[in-house]
Amino acid sequence: MLALKNISVQAERDYLVSVGCDWVSEILRITNGRSRVGIIHTKEMRPRVQLDSSSGTQFFYFEVPDGEGAKSFVNISRLWNLLGEAGFTRTDLIVGIGGGAVTDVAGFAAASWLRGIDWIAVPTSVAGMVDASIGGKTGINSEFGKNLIGAFHSPSAVLIDTSWLVTLSDRDFAAGMAEVIKCGFISESNIIELLQGKSIQTLRADSPRTLALIEAAVTIKAQVVSTDFKESFAREVLNYGHTLGHAIEIHSRYSLRHGEAVAIGLVFAAEIACINGDLDSKIVALHRQLLASLELPITYPRAFWDELLPLLYLDKKTRGSTLRLVAISSIGETHRIEGLTPAQLALAYERISS
Repeated sequence: MLALKNISVQAERDYLVSVGCDWVSEILRITNGRSRVGIIHTKEMRPRVQLDSSSGTQFFYFEVPDGEGAKSFVNISRLWNLLGEAGFTRTDLIVGIGGGAVTDVAGFAAASWLRGIDWIAVPTSVAGMVDASIGGKTGINSEFGKNLIGAFHSPSAVLIDTSWLVTLSDRDFAAGMAEVIKCGFISESNIIELLQGKSIQTLRADSPRTLALIEAAVTIKAQVVSTDFKESFAREVLNYGHTLGHAIEIHSRYSLRHGEAVAIGLVFAAEIACINGDLDSKIVALHRQLLASLELPITYPRAFWDELLPLLYLDKKTRGSTLRLVAISSIGETHRIEGLTPAQLALAYERISS
């Protein structure tokens, strides 16, 4: 039995991230006394999210498309109509059960219905557990970029049950670990040490190590979010690797997992810092080593640079026409680089292109 750990997040409301819990018993405990609870899930998850309503709580099941397809205006509009038809009031509750896309859209549905009702995140992927479900950033995508429409609306609780992870493919498990690796580089923790020399197979077979990695990444994100809820400055460090990562997601039409795109973006950001004279090449090599050992992509086709460049400027950290990029100068030492020239960007991309 893996030990339960509660990690506190202080934001516009304080809440706990329960790592190592049994999600069913926790949901039934939390929802006891609620009139209506809306469970947002994908079609694949429907048989696994059925809950006993013997307590008198009425459960509604709202199906959304898988992956980024959930985060569209058409889908959120349909969810609003379903909430209206079911008579959801301000004392009712939404629960998002799934990967990061599901918790993103569940949180935004909760944020926007009646100007904000309570919601709970039950992430079922590594990426959802360590990133998407924590921090209160909710939203959907626009034709012009990812997560451009949204709200800050913290959950009432985040329930991390690692038994969900056995259902993941190696690809999805590894994609989530890209976010864990990101946390290792932006914070002085034992994440890098825990991952060195590990393959995806050996890591998946080591449940205590996996739990330790998830706890460490959650703790880092909780600390950052508690310091800077609305991403004024400090919280931007969590976007390490995401500037190019989001551009690649859009360019690939989401055929790459979020973590796969971030993995490429992490190497790109490290190369930018190296070109800028801020980062030792050995740490750049460490990025490649850790990501490649988990079978994550670290290159993208050279021919796509001209198409990717304008997508970089859709990044939320951009101010006016100035691209800003989160970088590190050593493990745990973050800063921002601004005013990069097209030549510097192109050179960094050349180093990661195939």
